[in-house]
Amino acid sequence: MIKTNKDRLVIQSVQGRIHSPTVGNSPYRIDREGLAHILPATGGICYNVKIGDSCMKWVGDHIEPGVSIKSEDSSENKALMLLSCIGNKARIVTGEAKGAEGFVTGMHGGIDHTLVYFKEEDLEKMSIGDTILVKAHGQGLAVDGHEDVKCMNIDPNLFEKLGIKENEEGILEVPIVTEIPAYLMGSGVGSATAFSGDYDIMTGDNEANKKFGIDKLRFGDLVLLRDCDNTNGRQYLKGSVSIGVIIHSDCIKSGHGPGVTAIMSSKTSNIKGVVDEKANIANYLGIL
Repeated sequence: MIKTNKDRLVIQSVQGRIHSPTVGNSPYRIDREGLAHILPATGGICYNVKIGDSCMKWVGDHIEPGVSIKSEDSSENKALMLLSCIGNKARIVTGEAKGAEGFVTGMHGGIDHTLVYFKEEDLEKMSIGDTILVKAHGQGLAVDGHEDVKCMNIDPNLFEKLGIKENEEGILEVPIVTEIPAYLMGSGVGSATAFSGDYDIMTGDNEANKKFGIDKLRFGDLVLLRDCDNTNGRQYLKGSVSIGVIIHSDCIKSGHGPGVTAIMSSKTSNIKGVVDEKANIANYLGIL
């Protein structure tokens, strides 16, 4: 079993409120063909969209599963986005659902929401504005003997559940549902850091969607990004490998699609994907 520096990582509180969906001066969203649509999008409480569901079937744009939270204080929200990690425990601290527990499922850049899973019965008691506290734990995670691999955005307890192994060649083998080539990565490429937010798999080419299994992706799936360097900012680098988690739905806009929050990256090919159709955080966290 691989060893990490888990015992030296800080656990720290961050929190935000359930953020309402918002609409600008124009209610329309423009698709890849230049056509205008009025659709549900980011924010609020999604009662029927959850981790483990298809991220491709919804009549919407950038749909966020579960609960979307944000702090109205910009610097506090940046900390919420930066320090929260997928798999972190979350707890409702105000409102009728006070005391209910869930876990973080992703960080969505641009709208700057942190996404949280809760049980259906808890969602029914929650309201816009309820406060949710996250026990932020995971940034700084490292694998012993693998200084070339940078970990980010994942709770160390969830990381251990992935069953990552070191093969005879010293390469880390990670379960994934599919591989995505660098040329399909769109919105978010060039961001200064992969330690906050996500970037999108472009879905404008139906043939590519079928070839790489994008049409079958689910919220929470682990994917390998080929020739994608996320060790610092997000860039193309031949030979680099990243692992990420699908965090929001497909989109109608050009250059957009399912969002991926990176959890591991190497500038070399020292990460290998092992295809497993059950490679979804919902399975590792016991909710499927």
